[in-house]
Amino acid sequence: MMQSCNQKAKASEKDTVVSDLSIYNLPSQWTNQNGQNIEMKDLKGKVLVMVMIYTSCKAACPRLVADMRNIEQRLPEKGKDKVKMVLVSIDPEVDTPERLKAFAKENKMDSEPWVFLRSTEENTREFAAVLSVNYKKVSPMDFSHSNIISVFNANGELVYQQEGLGVNSDPTIAKITEEIQKIN
Repeated sequence: MMQSCNQKAKASEKDTVVSDLSIYNLPSQWTNQNGQNIEMKDLKGKVLVMVMIYTSCKAACPRLVADMRNIEQRLPEKGKDKVKMVLVSIDPEVDTPERLKAFAKENKMDSEPWVFLRSTEENTREFAAVLSVNYKKVSPMDFSHSNIISVFNANGELVYQQEGLGVNSDPTIAKITEEIQKIN
């Protein structure tokens, strides 16, 4: 009898780990730069630093990529393994896994902790809404989009957003560091 009580308690603890606000509830399928299919919940347990870009962008995206790289370089050495730097494409038609892999290589982001993701137009729109990122195709090659870097805790809950290009990322790094320390 006591064993079943313990099992029940464990099950309910596990259920409470992912709140209604967690991106790990999203059922959408994504493909990474290596062509592997994943769901957001596969990233569970890590602090996620996310940005939405598209690889053919010549204006804001290179700056966002530089901001992401800058944040990654400034993270504390102890705990870097608890962070994933995730770039999500808003142009899944052009940004195939092969294109994302080439982009990752070109930008020296082809190893840990970098993850590039793409999905269907519908899944991408849904995810952008979660991040409060607006984007719109303004020509066959161009999108107008929000410049937001989002930080999610290990449970997939949005805990911080950095808005703008080339802004001071000290508060972002402080929040990531704080979330790293909460992971055992």
